[in-house]
Amino acid sequence: MPTPSALRNALPTLLLATGLLAVTGCDRDQVSRSAPAPQGPAAAPVAMPPAMPGAAPGGMSGEVPPPPTPNAPLKWTLPKGWTSAAAGGMRFATLTPPGPGKAEVSVVVLPGAAGGEAANVNRWRGQIGLPPMDDAGLAAARQTVKCKAGTVAVFDFTSQGQAQSRMVCGTLVTQDGNTWFLKLMGDAPAVTNARKDYLRLLETLHLD
Repeated sequence: MPTPSALRNALPTLLLATGLLAVTGCDRDQVSRSAPAPQGPAAAPVAMPPAMPGAAPGGMSGEVPPPPTPNAPLKWTLPKGWTSAAAGGMRFATLTPPGPGKAEVSVVVLPGAAGGEAANVNRWRGQIGLPPMDDAGLAAARQTVKCKAGTVAVFDFTSQGQAQSRMVCGTLVTQDGNTWFLKLMGDAPAVTNARKDYLRLLETLHLD
């Protein structure tokens, strides 16, 4: 049996060992609490269905078909200072008047009646926030301009509000059955300034 003197000499060593055990136990407990939980197996990727043959890639709607090629393209004389540029998509041409502000004439040709006058006029009105009109309102709003290519039906509309837009739309059905649309549209002041020259341009329309 150890003597009291031996016990006193061994006491510091015992205390040190006990402290180390306590610290080690704390570290193990801390590690066990902070260790991340095991993750389950990764989800398998979802297989996408194959694309349909001939379908456009996702997010793309495909190209706009070109306008029909008329047998006798419409011709005109540009007012002084105006410029003309060929246009893609559904546009046959784009005509731009001079002066400040935003305004341009889009020239489009479509086969046949192209939906009819009432549907087109109300679609134009909707583009500048105006309600549709009935047949009586359509007849009251229609003006005409005579030219060598025929009679152009002209409609003139201005939007409401502070930032006003204005459009002056001319429609002409030619002898080959195509319908031509010449639409002057833009900021109301710029369209107002270009309107007189635009009407003169309509008078010069011809096919020969």
